[in-house]
Amino acid sequence: MAKLALITDTHWGARNDSRAFHDHIKKFYDNVFFPHLEENNIDTVIHLGDVVERRKFINFQIAKHFRVNFVEQLQRIGAKLHVIVGNHDVYFKNTNEVNSMEELLGSSTYDVNIYTEGTELEFDGTNILLMPWINNQNYKQSMDMLNTTTAQVVMGHFEIAGFEMYKGVPNAHGMDYNSFSRFDSVFSGHFHTRSKRENIQYLGTPYEITWSDYDDPRGFHIFDTDTRELEFIPNPYRLFHKVKYNDVDKSIEQVTDIDYDKYTDTYVKVIIEEKTNPYAFDLMMDKLDKVNPIHVSVVEAHKHMDQLEDSDIMDETEDTLTILHHYVDSLEFGGDNTKLNKLMTDLYNDALNMEVS
Repeated sequence: MAKLALITDTHWGARNDSRAFHDHIKKFYDNVFFPHLEENNIDTVIHLGDVVERRKFINFQIAKHFRVNFVEQLQRIGAKLHVIVGNHDVYFKNTNEVNSMEELLGSSTYDVNIYTEGTELEFDGTNILLMPWINNQNYKQSMDMLNTTTAQVVMGHFEIAGFEMYKGVPNAHGMDYNSFSRFDSVFSGHFHTRSKRENIQYLGTPYEITWSDYDDPRGFHIFDTDTRELEFIPNPYRLFHKVKYNDVDKSIEQVTDIDYDKYTDTYVKVIIEEKTNPYAFDLMMDKLDKVNPIHVSVVEAHKHMDQLEDSDIMDETEDTLTILHHYVDSLEFGGDNTKLNKLMTDLYNDALNMEVS
């Protein structure tokens, strides 16, 4: 019996190489991921793609953090790393030939295997097909392997129609999920929210990256090759928080009785439902400021707050992609909002990956 740690879409260098983001994810690796591997004697890690954020380049500081805080920690505990390259890991869109993983790790002495084409491996008697990002160059080989492999478990970086890219944002394009009906289990990276439909499961990111991830469970998984069971290991650390403020019929002590410490080094939205005591509000904001959050924004509630969900409340601090999705969803033009959301997402990601001359 073997237990494999599955992690995906780590996006080292996200949030524009933010040091605060790096410190946030380091807590996950130091206090959740590696302790679990050590305590349970897990010596195999499979990364399902999108290891880094940018397709075209990487910040040297981020490259060092990735090496020291992830790769070398795996070597320290004697764990072997298998990496399936994702779309964020490849330089060109039509081939996996030039990719960040081979450039960063390919010539190293670390115990790492990198997969740019479909590869079938055996883990303690269980055959698993590892499938990287499918593009024009490897499409035929990838589809041939999917149609002929004897493996009943597939792990890849797929874009499958009908699954959510982010919570509440479905993807209308990509592969037909029926293409995977012959397999017992299909695990995939690429989409950032966890979801499951029949035999296909998207694993999601291990931590929050944007406001789109707010209040959406994050973590990593352990796959048991004997029982074929998948265990979710949650990440308790949150990068984004919302605080609802309402001082009606409350004392100052009741208004300010908040666990402020959990907001240190995080993004916070204060949503004002009712504010009748400006002094109490200022006192609460002062206490919040003293724990050093990364950023605090204040949202004035709508008149009919009781009729709105959190997802309906938006302000300038939401990430660009969330704002675009909210705007598209509000349009009434008789077309397919889902397709337009997908187009806007693709354009946004292309813009992020453009080289600045």
